[in-house]
Amino acid sequence: MATTKIQPRALVRASGGPRYAVALAVDALGTGLLRPFLLLYGVTVLRLSAPVTGIAMTVAVVVGLVCMPAVGRWLDRGARSTVVAASMLVRVLGVALLLATPAGHVWLFAAAALFLGIGNQAWPAAHAALVATVAHGRERDAALAGGRALRNAGMGVGALIATACLAGGTTALQALAAVTGLACLVAAALAWSVRLHARPAAAPAEDGDQVPAPRMRALLAANVVYVFCLNVPEIALPLVLVTQLHASPMWSAAIFVANTVLVVTLQVPVTVAMSRFSRRAVLALAGVVLAASYLGFLAASSLGHGWGAPAVAAVSVVCTLGEIIYAGSATALVTVLAPAHALGRTLARFELSTGFGLAVSPAAITALAPHGPAALWGSLAAATLVSASAVAAEKDQGTRPGGCRGSVSEPLTRHVPSP
Repeated sequence: MATTKIQPRALVRASGGPRYAVALAVDALGTGLLRPFLLLYGVTVLRLSAPVTGIAMTVAVVVGLVCMPAVGRWLDRGARSTVVAASMLVRVLGVALLLATPAGHVWLFAAAALFLGIGNQAWPAAHAALVATVAHGRERDAALAGGRALRNAGMGVGALIATACLAGGTTALQALAAVTGLACLVAAALAWSVRLHARPAAAPAEDGDQVPAPRMRALLAANVVYVFCLNVPEIALPLVLVTQLHASPMWSAAIFVANTVLVVTLQVPVTVAMSRFSRRAVLALAGVVLAASYLGFLAASSLGHGWGAPAVAAVSVVCTLGEIIYAGSATALVTVLAPAHALGRTLARFELSTGFGLAVSPAAITALAPHGPAALWGSLAAATLVSASAVAAEKDQGTRPGGCRGSVSEPLTRHVPSP
């Protein structure tokens, strides 16, 4: 089967329209200005200790996950652009609290981090639901991939701008926070102006209000392990390069930049290229590629100082390719499996599994790393292969190339004014 081709204009339309695309770009740029430096803000501006700041941020993220069921129910009542805008406005409140926090007040900082975390965690489910309302089939998959690429690009540019401004000290960090809040406010206004609302789908009599979850359990459990790949460039590789291979921190920075560039440039083309295969097969393939990259990191680590760092950098390209395949297929598969009346709750459960994986992966990685490369990379490879096998073992209809299961692919009734 020939690979589907999607024109840029169609991709923008499938992603929610021009105004929504601008909202995503502005929001991503603002988030990139502060999100990577929130820990530094707590330590430098608020004079909190690094351990206290880190604990406050972790607790805020975990507590923020509690909001996801409510987000799912809100989406299932038909809200789309309103939920996206709300996720951005919550971050505005978080930034306002951050700027109002006096030095030494850890609880206010934790509250600010909580609101920022709620916004960051609610956005992916709300965005996926919005895209699933205006686009269907492989066009929807490409639109989801395009949104991720755009967000990575915006956050990357924001982080670069912030890095250049850090020489300004505490004043620069406070200014970056203020600009972040302004960007989120502008993005929320743009997202709200799209005014996209779906007519809630009626639940089948046999399902009632329950989400038919059995076929999702293996996918959600596997996603917890898959999502570790997102923290490999940020946590695992810097830890290995600096503490085990005694390489320059510049290697870590170069790998992170390369990861961002590859995701931005390849996310949509790779997702479209994979459209000839079923989404479930592609997600299983992503696990195989990720596991192979982990074994590659194990081999590279054995090279020691000198050749070790360049080898790790080379293998990181394979890891990034696995991440791209995973990101392009996981959410798309969830939107296909989700019953129309429970799309929001299903996406919320998926984001809960993602948030849980992101929360536990730093602790797991840092706990395994001191026991040597075999313990770290061998464990990650084994767990990812088991997860890929579980994904592949599940059989369902509707994930064939270019198709959707009938009850899921029926478009939600929507009211969308002309842009």
